[in-house]
Amino acid sequence: MSDETGRNRVGSLEVPSSESAVHSKYSSGSTNGPVAGKKVVIKSADMKEDLQKEAVDIAIAAFEKYSVEKEVAEHIKKMFDKKHGPTWHCIVGKNFGSYVTHETNHFVYFYLDSKAVLLFKSG
Repeated sequence: MSDETGRNRVGSLEVPSSESAVHSKYSSGSTNGPVAGKKVVIKSADMKEDLQKEAVDIAIAAFEKYSVEKEVAEHIKKMFDKKHGPTWHCIVGKNFGSYVTHETNHFVYFYLDSKAVLLFKSG
């Protein structure tokens, strides 16, 4: 395990919506696609871009399915545990502080509109 490294990436992206497919670095490409105008801002990341994209896609789907932040976080965590092995941790909300230790290449902190998502693997 390691603390967050100097390989942080920060970026911003407006995720469009269309009837056929969503064309974006952070889109799933499904016809259900994200809600029009979802703004994705990667605040900090020590994670490969394809995994970041997957995290954003899963988070968008979770926000569409659930209205309670705890359920959104649970969905994201369980999906990552299932797809990438245990033990993932996820925090979702508008106002929280954190200081975590994570496995190298397994940390992302981003915003979907006004909600923050912190996802990392530890343990």
